[in-house]
Amino acid sequence: MRRVAITGMGAICALGHDAAATWAAMCAGRSAIGPISNIPTELLNIKVAAEVRGFDPLAHFDSRRLVLLDRVSQFALIAAREAVAQSGLDFGSDMRGERTACIIGTGIGGENSHNEQSSRFYGDKNPRLHPLTIVRVMANAPACHLGMEFGLTGPSFAVVSACASANHAMAQAFEMVRSGKVDFAVTGGTEACITVPTIKAWEAMRVTADDTCRPFCKQRRGMVLGEGAGVFVFEEYEHALARGATILAEFAGAGMSADAGDIVLPSETGAAKALSAALADAGLNKDDVGYINAHGTGTPANDPTESKAIRRVFGAHAGALCVSSTKSMHGHALGAAGAIELVAAIGALRDGIIPPTANFIDVDPECDLDYVPNVAREKPVRAALSNSFAFGGLNAVVAITRAS
Repeated sequence: MRRVAITGMGAICALGHDAAATWAAMCAGRSAIGPISNIPTELLNIKVAAEVRGFDPLAHFDSRRLVLLDRVSQFALIAAREAVAQSGLDFGSDMRGERTACIIGTGIGGENSHNEQSSRFYGDKNPRLHPLTIVRVMANAPACHLGMEFGLTGPSFAVVSACASANHAMAQAFEMVRSGKVDFAVTGGTEACITVPTIKAWEAMRVTADDTCRPFCKQRRGMVLGEGAGVFVFEEYEHALARGATILAEFAGAGMSADAGDIVLPSETGAAKALSAALADAGLNKDDVGYINAHGTGTPANDPTESKAIRRVFGAHAGALCVSSTKSMHGHALGAAGAIELVAAIGALRDGIIPPTANFIDVDPECDLDYVPNVAREKPVRAALSNSFAFGGLNAVVAITRAS
């Protein structure tokens, strides 16, 4: 099995329009959750979200191309451009495009276009929909647009598994590079889910907070929706070394499991299985891990369940772990969550800084780990995990290690 290097990273989310700005905001403990400004809020009870503000699509795409792109694809392309540029790879040379996979996760797909055309049909009683509705809405559109932009003619597809989509996509890309099926992969997750119907649907589940997101905190009231994308370039480790690439981190392993129980309530056992599988796949001992970027949604059910799963797997070492949820800052971006959170895990390895869990007030006795409340902490980290646990009982944990 070949080693897998991460040589490119790109992001856009509520914290910033690129990976560097996103990481800087995480280190500062700045929460980007605030009053919704991009959509009407008259019908909403929940009026806060973590929106990508100040975003002008025409600054990135000409009008002829923009007509093809839902917001979800726009975010994916912007993050991918940054990642590919950082990698220094030209996929058009040496047949690289044929040896490159493009695997992008999304939980919903082109929700903005779906909402617009539904409003047109049902609200305006207009029987004619936009002729490009299907290609804007389809969940595989982001992966397809990335392939077309960079000439990626290897395996290309979407992964759709709710909040675990990005981690599942990156785990699949990792396996393909590690096995030799491909030499490179462009992978990650994207989501643009902040629409009135989507927020109303989350309101109906009664798992969203109306103030802010406070993971693991006694005063937590639920999750807050976010949006954005994170995209990475994976390549065979020795190839990256040979061409003198900057290796951001090694993607060392992934663990996945399914609860096969309740479609909504999380399972300590299922989460623990994914955590253990990630350690085994990466060849890591428990005490190798210094940081876990938690799923940490801020809901009453998730946070204690995740805390117990970490305790179950790490035993005595759990007390020495730093565990934080950056969703407290960039919101829950659903299918993009794991990709945005990998930016945090990579930053922790490279800079020796643990991003905090923001908005933290009081300790919940049921959540008994070190959640790095409110202020970032300096700590050398050799290996990190990033958790994603989705509705449907789908668990995906990725493991990365410092480049060596």
